[in-house]
Amino acid sequence: MSAAFVLASGSPRRRELLARVGLKPSHIRSPNIDESVHVGELPEVYAHRLAQEKAHVVRGLEPVLAADTVVALRGTSLGKPTDVEQASAMLRELSGQCHQVHTAVAVKLGKYTQVTVVTTDIRFRQLSEAEIMTYVDSGEPMDKAGAYGIQGAGGAFVANIQGSYTNVVGLPLEETLGLLWDVGVHP
Repeated sequence: MSAAFVLASGSPRRRELLARVGLKPSHIRSPNIDESVHVGELPEVYAHRLAQEKAHVVRGLEPVLAADTVVALRGTSLGKPTDVEQASAMLRELSGQCHQVHTAVAVKLGKYTQVTVVTTDIRFRQLSEAEIMTYVDSGEPMDKAGAYGIQGAGGAFVANIQGSYTNVVGLPLEETLGLLWDVGVHP
């Protein structure tokens, strides 16, 4: 029984979620992979592929935990905005709509790899242009898929959530703990 594992992610939100359940990675690696969406690739398939690739890039003897979160609207992946105009446009698209957040979690130990994808449905309330601009001006949306963070001020846009809250933050804890348990990592 061990608690040693490598986190293949630079996300501070993932580290915070793991810390809440008593897990601290022995090492943190931010894998550098091509995150381009393949033509016709569904959002959940895209998340699965990226999490698996991130896990496989990291070498070592300890278990590796990797994840990737994708926000999808009507079957189209919304990445992280590249500028304020793109962030504003994403939030306008999400306003008043239901969208999905898919997080794929991969755990690798040697040649063994297990990947699971968790999906949460989110409905945004109708947003005013002033709310969108104020939020974008805060800078919060700029490093987040779909241009919002549910754990921050963006949480005020959520009218309804069906599924895992921690999934939307970036790491579905229930499923992650199960995968880690299977390779001997226990909090």
